[in-house]
Amino acid sequence: MFLIRHGQTEFNRIYSATKQDPGIRDPGLTEDGRHQAAAAAQILSQLGLRRLIASPYRRALETAELIADALDLPIAVDALVAERFALSCDIGSPLAKLRARWPRLGFDHLADPWWPRAEEDHDSLLRRSERFRARVAAGGASDVAVVTHWGFIRALTGLRVPNGTVLRLDPFCPDREAEPLLMPAAC
Repeated sequence: MFLIRHGQTEFNRIYSATKQDPGIRDPGLTEDGRHQAAAAAQILSQLGLRRLIASPYRRALETAELIADALDLPIAVDALVAERFALSCDIGSPLAKLRARWPRLGFDHLADPWWPRAEEDHDSLLRRSERFRARVAAGGASDVAVVTHWGFIRALTGLRVPNGTVLRLDPFCPDREAEPLLMPAAC
């Protein structure tokens, strides 16, 4: 399976510079973030992907949309791969807003609101990421890419990766290290 950290957002840009939460809810991609998504699509185009899974956060859906358009892939939305709920950017968009923006995607399986109402602790995130990895392994999938977030990727791999990173992770061998395929310079 391949893990993609969504492209840069205005929240990421400001937080990286100040380490202060700028109060931006469910941010979209910056122009740099769109370029990072295009670079990820270029790397992924060589890998024979058949499925693309995305977190319901706007930044992940925008990244997934750019990749899916470039690779002609369907997108499945899965809240299991969402970011650890801790900052203002982790307050998601209501389903009506998501459906209006992405009418071809399925959101009916999600609660409304679909994001947590309280901060998620690290152990909960580890259990959630392990459930996802085990589900992918049980499905025998190696041809799936997942557009997700810093915290989720860190829980699965132990790595702290910049926006636009693409990693290969063997879901059948949880102790094997993730292989970076694209790791942009941190902004």
